[in-house]
Amino acid sequence: MVRTLNDRPWFDAALAWYFVTVWGSGFLATKVGLQHAAPFTFLTLRFALGLACVVPIVLLMQPRWPAGRELGHVVVAGLLMHAVHLGGSHYTQYLGVSAGITALILSAQPLITALIAVRWMGETLAARQWAGVIIGLAGVALIVWHKVDVREASLASLVAVTVSLAGVTAGTLYQRVFCPLVDLRSAAAVQFAATIAVLAPLAWAFEDMQVDWSWQLAGSILFLVIGASLLAVSALHTLMRRGQATRVTSLLYLTPIFAVGLELAMFGVMPSALALAGIAVTCLGVALVTWQTSLSARSARASRL
Repeated sequence: MVRTLNDRPWFDAALAWYFVTVWGSGFLATKVGLQHAAPFTFLTLRFALGLACVVPIVLLMQPRWPAGRELGHVVVAGLLMHAVHLGGSHYTQYLGVSAGITALILSAQPLITALIAVRWMGETLAARQWAGVIIGLAGVALIVWHKVDVREASLASLVAVTVSLAGVTAGTLYQRVFCPLVDLRSAAAVQFAATIAVLAPLAWAFEDMQVDWSWQLAGSILFLVIGASLLAVSALHTLMRRGQATRVTSLLYLTPIFAVGLELAMFGVMPSALALAGIAVTCLGVALVTWQTSLSARSARASRL
């Protein structure tokens, strides 16, 4: 039997590392963009450009469009992933909360995903995987501990980041459960349009859509649209379709590590000894969650053939 590209183990690894790289870089790009536009306005511009990029693709390739109940599910998943998750996380940063607190709270997603997947999605986690989820969260806490200042956190910012965490967790699982066969190209077009329809009125009502146009803003939006909203989110949903929800979302633990590396490369910020220890602990946690025995790995691949 001929094996396709999607059946090759290295393809999953490439998707995973691409997702981690772009998701980790996204915190820096978002920070740059929010200096030139308020959150709802920034996200409206981001998804307007995203829709402009997707429309020619779907017109040329003519993928299957969601219809009926599936269309409604696609819209709900998109609003959770884009409007709720990104709106909450962007407003958290806009209100002055450090990246440390934001990353620490959002890094609870794999633990919450594991609890939901085991309780309602029929997944079974070994004791090793449960240990990995908890160890990974502890590692992230060590990485960002030196940046955490609870005095920065107001009630509004804590509500915003909690809403963001609920949105990304629910959106990821919702699309996996209710939209397992949807074409990701047409789904992106639908979800971007729905997100604009929700966020544009909010930007107009609360922010007057004020924009400080600059090349930094343009670069930030281009990176987040093409690298994150189009390619990284598609990679995440592809991985979710091909593996356990907990194993896939545990990759989010690695994004703060990449952010630390970027700070070192771009700004010469040397990570502390505590952060280096956290990187080692986080990698151990992810390894415990994602590692499979050779037999189970072969079985998983065989089930997809």
